[in-house]
Amino acid sequence: MAWNAEPHLNWILTHARMKGLQVLVDGLGLRLRDEGMALMRVRLGMRTTHPLTAALSFLWEHGGGPIVQFTAPQGLETRSSYVGSPMEYIGQTRKPFRCSLREPLGPEDHVVLHELQRRGGTDYYGVPLDFVEGAGGILMLVSEDPEGFAEDDIVLIDTLATAIAPIAEAHGNFHLATAIAQSYLGPRTGQRVLDGQITRGDIEQTEAAILFSDIRGWTALNTTQSAEHALDVANRYFEVMSDAIDNNEGEILKFLGDGVLALFPSDGTDAGQVKACRQAISAAHAALGIAKLADLPVPFGTGIHYGALLYGNVGARERVDFTVLGQSVNIASRVEAFCGRLDEPVLISAPVARIAGVATRHVGTEVLKGMDAPMALHAPIGI
Repeated sequence: MAWNAEPHLNWILTHARMKGLQVLVDGLGLRLRDEGMALMRVRLGMRTTHPLTAALSFLWEHGGGPIVQFTAPQGLETRSSYVGSPMEYIGQTRKPFRCSLREPLGPEDHVVLHELQRRGGTDYYGVPLDFVEGAGGILMLVSEDPEGFAEDDIVLIDTLATAIAPIAEAHGNFHLATAIAQSYLGPRTGQRVLDGQITRGDIEQTEAAILFSDIRGWTALNTTQSAEHALDVANRYFEVMSDAIDNNEGEILKFLGDGVLALFPSDGTDAGQVKACRQAISAAHAALGIAKLADLPVPFGTGIHYGALLYGNVGARERVDFTVLGQSVNIASRVEAFCGRLDEPVLISAPVARIAGVATRHVGTEVLKGMDAPMALHAPIGI
């Protein structure tokens, strides 16, 4: 049948582009199916830049339940599900790929084609979505019509793909920006940057429990071990701290050499202060447990303080950094520095001990660097 592409193009460019790629893929499958194209599947895939995710896919299947966005982990290029597949061919050549599933397939045909044929697919067609930057995406459709796709169907798909490409690229760029912001700054801080808090001097005063932690004996480790081994140990330690902090609603703001700076935000109320301090203590406790289970080969110390701080952008005119400043941050760092000297894995300041209201041991009263008055340091009992 001869298709009128205009209604579908209008829908793509007005409604679907505002709703996200999953809505676009779902709607496209349903619209074309309702107008007579016997579609079995529509899939949109594209590569992404993310430390854990190599690609995003959005899938619609006729007669199936709701399917949400799914991801492919890093290392996709080496997996049998990708090597030799239509996706690899389209991705490398940037040319369309079509395969009739009405005839017997051979061993040279990828397993995905055999699977679609067994499920009743009769024709496979994939078309590249060309982006201005990057590798682009791929739109793949599978027919279950006994005759497969008609040539008018292919013309329509190619036409619609040209309209879908820039929309997919825009959503991909947003995903990239989100991934970069959250990977390098954390979910809360990264979202602030995405929301526009990017100007130097754009700073707010807030309160939080501040957690500092670092590896003991890092200099000796680097002296006696290879750089590769030291880096592996550091990454294992960072994973331990990340799991513990994330599970207690904190956020790692920075990795500082062999150390970690994390915040547990508070709304400033009495209840908020108690919650933040207890979450930080719980994270420190959890980190020790995770490290033991993971057989982490190095000890580490953790210091916790609570107080006001400045949170936002500082830096030069063309190079800014999202960070925290203030005496409370300095105190947390100084508290952690006493972990090795006092042989304690976790130390908390007197304000944290008072606010948290948990059982502690007084381990010393010390003059912290940069402070005139001595401060009592406590170790949470049970850690």
